[in-house]
Amino acid sequence: MELSIHDYGLVKNLSSSLQYSPTNCLTKFLNERQHPFSNPSSSLITAAKKKSPVPSSKGIQKSTDKHLSYILRSEAAIEAIERKANSTSVKHNRFSPKLLLEALDNAIRHRRWESALKIFDLLRNQHWYEPRCQTYTKLLVMLAKCKQPMKASYLIEVMLQDGLKPTIDVYTALVSAYGYSGLLEKALEIIDDMKLILDCKPDVYTYSILINSCTKHRRFDMIEHILADMSYLGIKSSIVTYNTIIDGYGKAGLFKEMENMLTEMLEEDETCLPDSFTCNSVLDAYGNSGMISEMEKWFDEFQLMGIKPNVMTFNILIKSYGKAKMYDKMGYVIDYMTKRFIPPTTITFNIIIDTFKRIGDIEKMEEFFIKMKHVGMKPNAVTYCSLVSAYGKTKLLHKIDSIMRQIENSDVILDTTFFNSLISVYGHVGDVKKMNEMFLAMKDKDCEPDSITFATMIHAYKTMGMIEAAQDLEKKIIEYNLDSGTRLIEG
Repeated sequence: MELSIHDYGLVKNLSSSLQYSPTNCLTKFLNERQHPFSNPSSSLITAAKKKSPVPSSKGIQKSTDKHLSYILRSEAAIEAIERKANSTSVKHNRFSPKLLLEALDNAIRHRRWESALKIFDLLRNQHWYEPRCQTYTKLLVMLAKCKQPMKASYLIEVMLQDGLKPTIDVYTALVSAYGYSGLLEKALEIIDDMKLILDCKPDVYTYSILINSCTKHRRFDMIEHILADMSYLGIKSSIVTYNTIIDGYGKAGLFKEMENMLTEMLEEDETCLPDSFTCNSVLDAYGNSGMISEMEKWFDEFQLMGIKPNVMTFNILIKSYGKAKMYDKMGYVIDYMTKRFIPPTTITFNIIIDTFKRIGDIEKMEEFFIKMKHVGMKPNAVTYCSLVSAYGKTKLLHKIDSIMRQIENSDVILDTTFFNSLISVYGHVGDVKKMNEMFLAMKDKDCEPDSITFATMIHAYKTMGMIEAAQDLEKKIIEYNLDSGTRLIEG
């Protein structure tokens, strides 16, 4: 099903006060005459069908049932190993290599770092265990993402005990563990140590990880020093390095520095020309700050460089125009995507739904929600969060019940932000019972409450004169220091 701007009625019905007549290069780009695509040859379709014999439905069913049964047994075994690993009384030397390694990979993939380390301890106690650098690298990367630098350092010591020599990947993972945790000086110390090890000299990837950490923690003062250190060692910046810095400057609103880095990229390094990531970072920086003319200017510039926009580019344009209340231009972008057969993503629909939510246009919001499902896009927690927020503001609480029923019949994974929206809605209308139900439901969905959850509930209690309940919750927050949402729920 096509997404048509005429079908949506964006231009006519949104904002009569905004009659902007676009004349710039961006609008010309969006209004280019479409060259129709030829239809696929029917003979090719017929030939493809002949080459694809269809097995019997019974064979498919039998194969599927067997495969599903195997998956369920494997998952149960993996979960059992993880439970045993977390037990203090487990014996250490009688485990299947395949299942133990799968359990370790599963814990690493889901970033359950405590379980992963305990399973790894079981692994090391197996008689068939052989230490491998690759296993240590996986664990270190996970610990970096979980911001556990001390555990990462301890793991390096264990690695040395196993007789392994750390590689550059191992040290780079350690740099990221300290960098992502904001311990940037310590990360720099590790890089200085790497310089003294013959086979572990820091490379452009190591420095790019450190630069990324600096941008995340707004330590832009360190970037010039890091770049100078790279230059001294003869390490050239890669496209990833430039894009990391440009994106960091843009998110921080340092537009002059962002453009200077982009200019340096264009003038001084012919091997690292801007790409679609560069383009999207710059457009998002200006668009998110409401600097639409600058966003459009750079869109034109990137077009002249030969960088083609992708769906993320169009999502940025839609979001920026919607945020700036330029709904006609937002419509032009959607229309262009439709004419050029550029399929929207879940993010595209979420942006549009959120735009209509913010202006209180429930009818248009619901229209796009229906279209989203019609084109085969699955709503996610962000989609439902926008719907709940909109219905809460307009006091259409019965529609929230309908949304909850839809969620129950789907496989959507809910998050803390979604439950915060529900708690806020029910708290605002004074429905304490529903608010508390949503708070308890978070536990069932493995969503831990955060500071926003508690602040919202305390405010609701105080507004309704339930001072004792508010004080009781405040005491529990202090007692648990917000470290264990589950324990607080159970309490």
